[in-house]
Amino acid sequence: MDNSKVKNNINNNIDNNNKKHPGGRPPTFANPEDMQKLIDQYFKDCEGEMWLDDNGEPIVTKYGPLYKKQPKPPTVTGLALALGFTSRQALLNYQAKPEFLDTVTRAKARIEEYVETRLFDKDGVNGAKFSLINNFKGWREKQEVDLSNTGDKPFDITIRVVE
Repeated sequence: MDNSKVKNNINNNIDNNNKKHPGGRPPTFANPEDMQKLIDQYFKDCEGEMWLDDNGEPIVTKYGPLYKKQPKPPTVTGLALALGFTSRQALLNYQAKPEFLDTVTRAKARIEEYVETRLFDKDGVNGAKFSLINNFKGWREKQEVDLSNTGDKPFDITIRVVE
């Protein structure tokens, strides 16, 4: 099913009991299951679409498979856009809702796993490091500085207090 049709079906099924939303606009998703359908579609779209021969087998050349639609890496921002949000932050806000926590966290974990594998690919390592540090908790670049004085000369440390 095409992504826009899935979105329309989900938007039409939003909980009608919540017609008035005194705190702002109505929620984008009535439940995690509706969100999961679009998440699954996003990851399927990221796989790309291969050309198939008459037997339904992928057409492969010496350079690899031929694609009608090239695969693309899954990203947090791409997922947010596929879900109909206007920003990555909007997705993160949904993750803070208890009923959507597992759904969004699991989707982000799939992206994190992909990005982690890029750490072992010399062409993708810098982008992977950037994504992990900025999109996922627990990842940071750590720099160690050795302050031990192994030479003959003492060194001075000046601490300036700014008020």
